[in-house]
Amino acid sequence: MVTGRLISIFVKRAHGGRMDGQQHAVLETDSGLVGNADRGGRRQVTLLSQERWEELMTTVGISLDPAARRANLILSGIDLENSRGRTLLVGACRLRIGGETRPCELMDEAARGLQAAMREHWGGGAFARVLEGGTIALGDVVTWE
Repeated sequence: MVTGRLISIFVKRAHGGRMDGQQHAVLETDSGLVGNADRGGRRQVTLLSQERWEELMTTVGISLDPAARRANLILSGIDLENSRGRTLLVGACRLRIGGETRPCELMDEAARGLQAAMREHWGGGAFARVLEGGTIALGDVVTWE
């Protein structure tokens, strides 16, 4: 069984607003990350692989903090590519992967060429719906159900 870790949690205060790092947060069933500007709908939580982000940084020849991607949860040791329909366990919470998060023009504002590089291999990460909520914290175990 592949086991990873939750290494960063980011909450977006407002649409297009700043991403605030958190030590812990609450995922609410069928809603998303408590306190996040984007809640409900299909994209309740966004996820990014730390390893994939590092590959992208090498590809575009820069070094940006993963917060620049604007994903809510940064995972290490978990490959999100082609995971649509799979269930991910983050601590005691269950998330259903809905699909790939497509990179927007904000990525080219962060670094020229980043948006295009992210179009390959689910480089923008994934979005998910919260099936079972609860409290999550940095260091929580992440694994596929």
